[in-house]
Amino acid sequence: MVTASRLRKWAGILNSEGPKSPWGGGGGKGGSDDSGSNDSGNGGPRNPWAFPPEGKRPRPGGSTTLDELLKRARRGGGSGGPGGPSGGMPTLPGGKGIWALIIGGLLLAWVALTSFHTIGPEQRGVITYLGRFGGVLGPGIYPTWPAPFASVAIVNVDEIQVENFPKGEETNLMITGDQNIVDLTYQVSWNIANPEAYIFQIEDPEDTVRSVAESAMRAVVATSTLDETLGAGRDVIEVRVQQMMQDILDEYNSGVQVRGVAIKNAAPPSEVEDAFKAVTAAQQQVQTDLDNARAYAGQIVAQAQGNAAEFDKLYEQYRLAPEVTRRRMYYETMERVLEHADTTVVEAPGVTPYLPLPELRRRAAAGEQTPAQAQPQAGQQGGGK
Repeated sequence: MVTASRLRKWAGILNSEGPKSPWGGGGGKGGSDDSGSNDSGNGGPRNPWAFPPEGKRPRPGGSTTLDELLKRARRGGGSGGPGGPSGGMPTLPGGKGIWALIIGGLLLAWVALTSFHTIGPEQRGVITYLGRFGGVLGPGIYPTWPAPFASVAIVNVDEIQVENFPKGEETNLMITGDQNIVDLTYQVSWNIANPEAYIFQIEDPEDTVRSVAESAMRAVVATSTLDETLGAGRDVIEVRVQQMMQDILDEYNSGVQVRGVAIKNAAPPSEVEDAFKAVTAAQQQVQTDLDNARAYAGQIVAQAQGNAAEFDKLYEQYRLAPEVTRRRMYYETMERVLEHADTTVVEAPGVTPYLPLPELRRRAAAGEQTPAQAQPQAGQQGGGK
């Protein structure tokens, strides 16, 4: 057990000689002088800023306390000093130096901090021994050789990473298969499927995914029309781009799984937006006119088919009774022809050939007297005379 006397003995390495002032003068009892003594006169250290008296000035080339300390440090502290057998570094009772404890503690901390690795549920650890692949660690706590003999690279296999194209407010112009230009904004999502390949096969995974996505999108848009890119063909383009990206990344053995491709916006360049709107409006008008023409043609065809079916029915009746059918058709036709006529002709013996029935109806509705009503009234007036 370390006693207080032992501790004092360790501390005596700096007090093996009498106290000296770093400015060359002695600071013990009786070491004060007229020009550098303190106010109390009790033999304390003199004023370091005062000029030493003539008899106590250090001789040129003489050693100071600092020089003595440096010399002792260079020769190991001298022999027989209070710090140990040679007056150097203090030792413990067992003879072990304090430096051994410090080095041991550092080694223990180094092993503890670099030999145990915690892997989360959504993570995987790729372990390497002196740069050589050593396996993939699942969730849990694993001990390994300390660094730099072994190292563990931790990757998140459940995190879905998203890449936006383009970055910021930039334009992303592409040419379509029908020689039109479109400004396309889209998004690609991916995650890590194979940690080993992800760590060792590609140097910069994010840049690789972005380059592959841009190449695949431009290749697919170059084989699509403008209408497909702007309209209902987006779904097909997204599926084709995703499949092409996955094929290329699999050829690289990148360990990346493409989760999806989504086209956010597809529009013509801003410089030709007005002209493009005019063309779009004209195309919509053409489509509207075509729809109206088709609807009218459908009505005419339906009417013609109905007339043909009616004629077929009449023909069947005509075959059964030709005379009756002919007469009925004649009556129906004359009824339609004379429905709005003002003249009625009746061919029968003893009947006036002309009978203005519509005129009589109009006069009756207006309250006027007809010629037949006016003749009896005139006879009554003549008889009274």
